[in-house]
Amino acid sequence: MTTTLAITGKSGSGKTTLVKGFLRVFQEYFPDRTILLIDNDLSGELGHSFGYDIRNTVYGIRNGKHEYKTGIPEHMTKQEYVEWAMEDIVFQLEENVDIIVTWLVASKDCRCPITDLIHNAVAKLISRYDFVIFDCEFDLKYLSQLVDLNIDTTVIVARPYEESIVLAKRIDDYSEKYAGAGQMGVVLNAIKANDMNKVYHLLEKYNLKTLGSIPFDENLVQNPLYRESKVVIEAIKEFYFRLNLPQANE
Repeated sequence: MTTTLAITGKSGSGKTTLVKGFLRVFQEYFPDRTILLIDNDLSGELGHSFGYDIRNTVYGIRNGKHEYKTGIPEHMTKQEYVEWAMEDIVFQLEENVDIIVTWLVASKDCRCPITDLIHNAVAKLISRYDFVIFDCEFDLKYLSQLVDLNIDTTVIVARPYEESIVLAKRIDDYSEKYAGAGQMGVVLNAIKANDMNKVYHLLEKYNLKTLGSIPFDENLVQNPLYRESKVVIEAIKEFYFRLNLPQANE
């Protein structure tokens, strides 16, 4: 059974850093499990954080401009063709770790047949992996346009100031109907010691559930490109037990 984790938040809040942090925790706790990263953020930064410029996207399949690595097999149904095309854009990052990039996705109001074909193909692809981590575009609405799926845990990333907390509240409100029965809450990112009391007061003020916090890491300021942080990884381990995710001792 696939475990799904969605990372949401304003651009610049640290979503990509948390995606990579959770990836490293999953790899440590479950070294033999397969992981799929889905870059559903229009910035497309997730692939860049691994040092790759990934040009093949779900949008390329949708608009018919994807250049296939091999010739197109004959005698396929339309659904089989889209599923085959989806396999063609899967990019291997590391052993047991793949990524696909969506870029633009269609609205649920779109009645184009290709929309349903892509929804089905993405869902089938996801079902092959043990863990799937979504790097989302702001909230869960955009993700829901790509695929209808139960999300086990949704993390809203917020910075330690009121504007970011207000945006987190908006994301929480917008995403509630898409989260279903899954867990959803805020992870505070880049927290400094003197921020704690102020930030927790703001979370109470806006009635937001806190899943955990991550200390400020100066190394990320000095070396921001690859978004790798031991501080983030260790912080995730500290609150991981609170999350609706498989535990290491299970």
